[in-house]
Formats: sequence, structure tokens, C-alpha cells
Amino acid sequence: MWPMEQIKRNPMYRYLMVLTIASTAGLQIWRTLFNNFAVEVAHLGGNHVGIIQGVREIPGFLALLAIFLLKIIAEHKLSALSILILGLGVALTGFLPSFGGLILTTLIMSFGFHYYETTNQSLTLQYFDRETSPWVFGKIRSISAASNIFAGMAIYGLTYLLSYQNLYLSGGLLIMMIAAWALLQDPVDKTLPVQHKRMIVKKKYWLYYALTFLAGARRQVFVAFAVFLLVKRFHFSIREVTALFVINNIINYFLSPLIGRAIIRFGERKVLSLEYFSLIFIFLAYAFVQNRWIIALLYIL
Repeated sequence: MWPMEQIKRNPMYRYLMVLTIASTAGLQIWRTLFNNFAVEVAHLGGNHVGIIQGVREIPGFLALLAIFLLKIIAEHKLSALSILILGLGVALTGFLPSFGGLILTTLIMSFGFHYYETTNQSLTLQYFDRETSPWVFGKIRSISAASNIFAGMAIYGLTYLLSYQNLYLSGGLLIMMIAAWALLQDPVDKTLPVQHKRMIVKKKYWLYYALTFLAGARRQVFVAFAVFLLVKRFHFSIREVTALFVINNIINYFLSPLIGRAIIRFGERKVLSLEYFSLIFIFLAYAFVQNRWIIALLYIL
């Protein structure tokens, strides 16, 4: 296992951290504002929001096509381009307050986000060994939470000064500037073995595939249903939703490195089993609880 200081000096570590901050902040800006924007400005109902959130996952499914893009573009460059596309989608969102417009901007944003997530995980596993990568993934999640906290606090304050349109525009432009910086960087270690540029599916990884499928379903519940429930049924304001996001990410900031260490000590299977078992009770509570503050607590958990 590499010393932690040596890991932090790795150019790829710094590169991925900067892009991860941009990626998670961009998604945080988009989803923090989205439900209130959809209800208050675009005047969409639950069926429209559900369709948009479903469409948002199409680029996630098509992320498997990244393997073909890697034949014509370096992986770290694809990461930076993905962040650029994400920023463009965020910047355009406020200018298209309609069902069709939000589908378009959501697709653009989501293509950028999902393709970055694909290359981010791939580069992490290439540049760090099996003992080190859980720590790096934990650190990435921690940094993600920190950037979400900052983005949430910025949104909370700026809602007093800026319209939804200007909030989306300023956030998107900032993300695109970070992507432009990343396109000029070269963190590649040319001594590493060349990665396979083909799709590999193995039977022994069936559990990982199943958990990835369930993780997508869980994300839909938390990102699409839960937040819309808070806004539409319990009438949470944009500032209340933002406060929940900030609290959730403060917890994640401190918890993520501990989860990484737990995976190293106990293994992925035990940690994931505990996580998914706890979700059963949280989802059941979403179905039956009527108190807005208990629902808010469940979202934080």
C-alpha cells in the first residue's frame, strides 16, 4: 500500500480530485434547484418530473459506449470533455423552462456526468492498487461531499440575489472553466500497462452487476422521488431543500473515509449488505410516514 503522501503527490490523484469537485458541484447545483424550478417556473407535475428523471438515466445506460470513444481519445481528455458537457447542460437549464427544454438540458448534463463517472472509476483503478483504491474512492466521496456543501451554501445565499436562470448559468460557466483547465493538463503515467479497450463481462462479477442495478434504482428514489415529495407534498422551499443537502453532505464528508477504511478491513460484501439492508426500512418509511420533519430526517440518513 502506498504512503498517503505519495498518493496525494500523484498527478492523476490531483487531476481526478479537481474534476470530481466540478462534477459533484455541477450535479448538486442542478438537482438542488431542479424540483423547485420545475414546479415554480416550468409548472410541471409529478408525471413530467418522473419522465425527466427517467430520461436522465439514459446516458448512464449509454455510458458503456465510452469504450468506443477511448479508441479515438485519451481517457483523461474524455474526463475533461465530460465535465465540459456537464457544465454546458447546467448553464442552459435556466433558459429552457419547459418540459421539452428540461429533457434536452437534462440529457446534456447527464451525458457529461455519467461519462465522467465512468472514466473516473476506471482511472482510479488503473492508477492505484487494490489496497489503496478503496481509500482513494473514500477520499473522492469525501471531497465530493465537501464540494456539495460549498455548492449548497453558495446556492442558499445566492437565492436571495439571483434568479434560477442566473444561478444555473453562473454554476455551469464555472464548471466549464474548470473543464477548460483540465483539458490543458497531462497527468498520464506512461509507464503503466495499456488498458484494454474492449468490453469484458464475467460471470463471477454477477453480484457487482446486480448491486449496480439496485444502486441505480436507489438513486432514482432519492434523487427523483424523495426530493419531489419534499417539494410537492410537504412544500419545502428551495432554502429548506438546500439545507437538507448541506446537512447530508456534512455527514458524508466525515463518513466516507470511514467507509473506505471499513471496506479495507471487513470487505465490500459485508459493508454493502449492511447498507442495502438499512435501505429497506428507509424506503418503507417514505411510503407511510406523514410528518415532514421525519421525512427530512430520512432523506438525510
